[in-house]
Amino acid sequence: MHRYKELKVWQKAIDLAVEVYKITEKLPKDERFGLISQMNMAVVSIPSNIAEGAGRNGKKEFNNFLRVALGSPFQLDT
Repeated sequence: MHRYKELKVWQKAIDLAVEVYKITEKLPKDERFGLISQMNMAVVSIPSNIAEGAGRNGKKEFNNFLRVALGSPFQLDT
């Protein structure tokens, strides 16, 4: 099992999540169930998938979760 909290990519993903949450707090409240929710879910998905992959057995499974995590920033960007 990886020590995911020591991974720079996980740490940067947490930093990004904090920043996105700060930004979404400033968006109009009528976007709470639309844009805000979608952005927050996408950004949390990044470190969450890294952590989940780290808890799996084997490098192959970890790599699969890293690939999933890699897709979330594209969703956030959109």
